[in-house]
Amino acid sequence: MSIDLTEAMYLNPWDPELGLLVDAGGDIVRSNDSATQELTHFSRHELLPHNHQALVSACRQQRRAINQVESRCGEHIWLWTYLPMPEGDGVIVKGRNATQDVRTLDEATRASRLYRLITENTTDLISRHTPEGRFIDASPAAWRLLGYWPEELRGRALEDIFQSRTLAQQLETSRNQLRDEGYATMTLELLHRDGRRRWFEIASRAIRETYTGAVVEFISVSRDITARVESQESARRLADELAHTSRLAALGELASSIAHEMNQPLATIVNFASASQRYLQQAEQQPERLQRVNDGLERIISHANRAAEVIKRLRAFLRKGDKRTAAIAVNDIISNAVQLCQWDADQRGIVLHTELCEQQPIITADPVLLEQVLINLIRNAIDATQALQEHPSTSNDNREPPADRIVIRSLWQAEDVRIDVIDHGIGIDDEGLRMMFNPFFTRKSDGLGLGLSMSRSIIEGIGGFLDASPAPTRGLILTCRFPHATTRPMTAAEILRHEP
Repeated sequence: MSIDLTEAMYLNPWDPELGLLVDAGGDIVRSNDSATQELTHFSRHELLPHNHQALVSACRQQRRAINQVESRCGEHIWLWTYLPMPEGDGVIVKGRNATQDVRTLDEATRASRLYRLITENTTDLISRHTPEGRFIDASPAAWRLLGYWPEELRGRALEDIFQSRTLAQQLETSRNQLRDEGYATMTLELLHRDGRRRWFEIASRAIRETYTGAVVEFISVSRDITARVESQESARRLADELAHTSRLAALGELASSIAHEMNQPLATIVNFASASQRYLQQAEQQPERLQRVNDGLERIISHANRAAEVIKRLRAFLRKGDKRTAAIAVNDIISNAVQLCQWDADQRGIVLHTELCEQQPIITADPVLLEQVLINLIRNAIDATQALQEHPSTSNDNREPPADRIVIRSLWQAEDVRIDVIDHGIGIDDEGLRMMFNPFFTRKSDGLGLGLSMSRSIIEGIGGFLDASPAPTRGLILTCRFPHATTRPMTAAEILRHEP
């Protein structure tokens, strides 16, 4: 068989692709250098497609090229093209080693299938957006989470779909973060298409142009956190209920103190009222008695106001409702808590001694909850002090500070505001110190073990911290630390303006 120009072109010795000239029976007649080199490593049957003979016959009979025919041998993959010769029965077979290309394509196909499987079945909404906030595409989860099919979202602005009171401000903040940092998160209360309100947590990442760095789009993952928010809200309500129940229990335990505080002004009112009545009966004969009546009425008013203050303080302590955070004077809260515990301490022969900072510290907190914490700490100190009085042999310390004295002090420090409740009672061992703030841990026979745990939660909710440490001599120091509400202690005039 003579070599024509077409054959010479396809069998060029410098051609990197494999070139073969085969006859009508499929046998190799000639090959270029690339094909010859491959044939030294593989047989014809390994190198060429398994249906090589049928391909040659089809190419000759139909006078057409047959492209992209694959053959595999081990890890090697070739792609072949069959071309009929313009004249004669010969067929030119061109091939190239496509191992890397086919593997890359297979991996891309598998990855694409995996990503599609994840995207179509994830419970979170995955979406693409223009820098202006319009939807480019969205995953099928859009129907379940928002009530829109992906096709309905394309081209729509976020403001049209995410209906929220704070949306405009949050979107502006997120766009600035995406531009500056490349990442942004936000939590939104949204309206589902059917009218249900849902909570979403949305995390977005910017996609930038390679050379300019400009944001060309951003990808967001939106997660429905409605169940979590409702659970947190339920937990908050339960915590409020527990705190309110604790206040009711504390009121029952402080009943003697309350009765004492109320009994004194009421008894005084009765006495002055009786005296004033007698003076009125003598007024006709002794007009100067009217001045005594006036003095008595003034004292009645004064003691009635005192009783009213006691009731007001108790009602504030027992009120149930939303937390009311305000700038409060620490010394005033300590004084109120000590007054509520004073009668209980007096009955047990225990002195409550206050050491208050001269320039009153100010913190931001709910005054009722903070008062509840202090009452709990003071009553724990009273119980520990009484336990030592009943069992003095439990102390092995030869140094004897006053066992009937509890110190409540406030301190203004550079880094924080501190309240200490110091008793010289029975104390607690190292294991008790580690466990005392755990729920239901108690060493009182009639205790529930919730007071200190709840107190720490309240203090941490304010942004502070509650801890315990052994007193230098004997007993225990319970310390509350709070961040400053202002950068300095406040004057008396400023304190009056900040009272809740």
